[in-house]
Amino acid sequence: MNIISCTMCKKPFQSLGGRICPACLERIDRDFIKVRDYIYENKHASVDKVSEETEVPKQIIMHLLKEGRLIIDDPDGEGLLHCEVCKKPINTGRMCDSCKDKVKSKMQHSMDTKKPSVAANKDEPNFKASAKLQS
Repeated sequence: MNIISCTMCKKPFQSLGGRICPACLERIDRDFIKVRDYIYENKHASVDKVSEETEVPKQIIMHLLKEGRLIIDDPDGEGLLHCEVCKKPINTGRMCDSCKDKVKSKMQHSMDTKKPSVAANKDEPNFKASAKLQS
């Protein structure tokens, strides 16, 4: 466990791997519910309008968008966020669908090439575990 500064409030906390302290995580969860409910009733509201009406800081709303927990339509069509790989405008998450598919494909290919083939291990003894009951 490391002691790090929370990326939201900058206070030190003991981390198990996350970068946001438990107090800020609780606040984000409460804010998420407020924002989600507001967006449900006001589907075409801008981030600024959502922030103003819910009193949730724009930073928190952007965090929720990047996490993929929220989707807000961008009336300008410019995208509130940009894909971290190709910079294409997106409305939620960190990557566009095309880049996600490419990463997924590369990971699958990498996993497929690392699997040992049966033919490569034909000279190795075949160990099978079997349990025999003794009476």
